[in-house]
Amino acid sequence: MLAYFSLFCSGLLAATLFPASSEVLLLALLQQGNNPLWLLIAATAGNTLGSCVNWYLGLKLLNFQHKSWFPFSDATLGRAQQQFQRFGSWSLLFAWLPVVGDPLTLVAGVLKVRFKLFLLLVLVGKAARYAVLIWFSNLWLV
Repeated sequence: MLAYFSLFCSGLLAATLFPASSEVLLLALLQQGNNPLWLLIAATAGNTLGSCVNWYLGLKLLNFQHKSWFPFSDATLGRAQQQFQRFGSWSLLFAWLPVVGDPLTLVAGVLKVRFKLFLLLVLVGKAARYAVLIWFSNLWLV
């Protein structure tokens, strides 16, 4: 049970704006013989929850836009919003991508993407990524 909880926490942290990765732990736990389905569920749940944290932070972010300590300029926010709107909500299927995925989920909150749509797209994208990773690792670990 500790293995799955650790993977859940790793996935959650990896989906926030902190630099972290859950894939290495997933592969190590697979190699140790843990149940692939439970690993998929734990990793996906944690990673999706971390993205939901980003969405919520994005939703509340603009409340602080006029504070001196606010980390983003109007131009930076405008470019991020423009890029997101260019590709639309479907881009959330790629929230698992390194570097761009976490900011993408934050911008979705800023743009007030409906949470149910956000959750569905992010969940599907992240589950697919972990499923493919598990499938390929099973080919290599055999």
